Amino acid sequence: MTKPSIWKRMMDVDRRIIYIIVAVVMIVPIIFPFNLPMKISKRTTTALFNAIDNFPNEHGVFLISADLNPQDQPELYPMLVSWIRHCFYRDVKVLVMCLYPTSMGLAEQALNQVATEFNNRASTGKGERIVYGEDYVFLGYKPPPIVPILGLGENIYDVFPRDFYGNDLKSLPMMQEKNIKSYRDMDIIGSIAANTLPVTYVAYAQARFGIRVTGGVTAVSVADFYPYLDAGQLTGMLEGMKGAAEYEQLIRESFPEENGRQLATEGMSSQSSTHIAIILMIIFGNICYFMDRRQEQRGM
Repeated sequence: MTKPSIWKRMMDVDRRIIYIIVAVVMIVPIIFPFNLPMKISKRTTTALFNAIDNFPNEHGVFLISADLNPQDQPELYPMLVSWIRHCFYRDVKVLVMCLYPTSMGLAEQALNQVATEFNNRASTGKGERIVYGEDYVFLGYKPPPIVPILGLGENIYDVFPRDFYGNDLKSLPMMQEKNIKSYRDMDIIGSIAANTLPVTYVAYAQARFGIRVTGGVTAVSVADFYPYLDAGQLTGMLEGMKGAAEYEQLIRESFPEENGRQLATEGMSSQSSTHIAIILMIIFGNICYFMDRRQEQRGM
């Protein structure tokens, strides 16, 4: 029996070795993240960043509809964290609501995470404290989706008489200071979702009440939103994990004191390393195939 060539043996390597290689190149960048050079999209990421950075009203109001689920967390949660960070840096007031009950835990987690980052920095004299009710408010969840989407255009207190924690919404200092009653008192809506909710906000909130809308969506659904972006109905957009990483980079460039965890950047390091490893293995596998075939033909 002819002994298999070295190329043949390489092609027949135990698949568990491949799994181990993929696991290593996926895990190591998470433990030791590195920044990859990125070309930031002016059409989507920069447009959104500039819109928040240059609100027409001094110290504006950003309503975030955080409708991400646990399975969407790797792509969408970093977007939510980055939006909140940017607003806190710019002293933009933040309202967060959810259209699904499964989103409330992640929304509250993001608010608490960023508030803790800023308050820890403030304790060392490197910024101001972030206070609930003065800088941000968590409205909570109200079903079904069309009710709060339309209701906030009329009167926010009819939809959310109390916040997520049971406080009288009218009694919160931020609501009184900014005199927030409806979309007319807000600068933009940001919808973070793995479905077409940003389009729903365009169709109902923007078309009826004239408020600007932006979105943070998963990479697989990006193509569905380009027509609205081209038509000017979406003010920028974050496209999957890459869009979130681009936004993190813009925040780091604009605010050198930023030292919070860069979740999307870490994810991009791991994702890119894994993609490179898989491409190299495909190339290597093809080399082994053609070299083995060439050796067989020579031995005929």
